[in-house]
Amino acid sequence: MRSIVEDARSVGSPYRVAAVISNRPDAEGVTWAKAQGIVTEGLDHRSFPNREAFDAALAALIDKHQPDILVLAGFMRILGEVFVQRYEGRMLNIHPSLLPAFPGMHTHRQALEYGSKLHGCTVHFVTSKLDHGPVIIQAAVPVLPDDDEGTLAARVLAEEHRAYPLALRWLAEGRLVLRDGVVSVKPAGDDEAQGATQSLVFPS
Repeated sequence: MRSIVEDARSVGSPYRVAAVISNRPDAEGVTWAKAQGIVTEGLDHRSFPNREAFDAALAALIDKHQPDILVLAGFMRILGEVFVQRYEGRMLNIHPSLLPAFPGMHTHRQALEYGSKLHGCTVHFVTSKLDHGPVIIQAAVPVLPDDDEGTLAARVLAEEHRAYPLALRWLAEGRLVLRDGVVSVKPAGDDEAQGATQSLVFPS
């Protein structure tokens, strides 16, 4: 999230951060965003009787800020199909593996146990199937012989901080083309690309 906020504030960024929303009101990311003068909202999922009720309240809170793009950044709750369909084509997630390899939790441990030679991260459009959806960008790192979960995670995280803002720029600039489940990126300066600054909201 911090990398996205900093990129949004850089010269020429095609997007701005409209708000940061979290199901953990005391999350470190919320505290940091608030200190940066960004609008923050908390919505504790434990206050709702079921996932559907939480999803509906979250959608209402998001829509209050009228974002063009919804970014999941460290959001660890599974979102229901109705919620996902509401933001289809404009909701992104980042996963710490080279999908479709190692969906779910503990991806770095899985990569080490499998003996992978490459690991990395994937930015993708969110669909109702967990850790799936059309891939926008991937970044790979080598798995070194002396790696443990911590060292491998740190190497992947550095790539996440580069890949996610880049994917957001492409989406905000109208450069992503999705056909038959495959994403391509139009060249910069394409006449069909949109130049307007777009806003985004992301749970943290």
